[in-house]
Amino acid sequence: MGIELELHSGRPTRKKSARDTLLRSSYEYGEGLASALSGLDLHNSGVLGRVDPYRDTVINEQEAEVARREVAVLIENAATEHQRSALLDLAAMLEACAATPGSYLWFIGD
Repeated sequence: MGIELELHSGRPTRKKSARDTLLRSSYEYGEGLASALSGLDLHNSGVLGRVDPYRDTVINEQEAEVARREVAVLIENAATEHQRSALLDLAAMLEACAATPGSYLWFIGD
């Protein structure tokens, strides 16, 4: 199980056209990211609590700004160095998304 990340300039879809909007991707830390987010409560963990490791989740730049604050806490409490690296990578992707008007961050679940 893992979660890959893609930053898009517009709302992504699974169709081939998703490559047309791809700005940046991260496929290196999928398992660590899924592990780090797996303990979050869907109802009480904000934006990142909605990320489903088995399905795709898409957030826009406003949600990315909120999630940046959430991930900072998760980084401090990371259980392993692999989780910490995955969360730092996520933080960079969230920062890029928040700084890019009209963009979306796609969490691609297994």
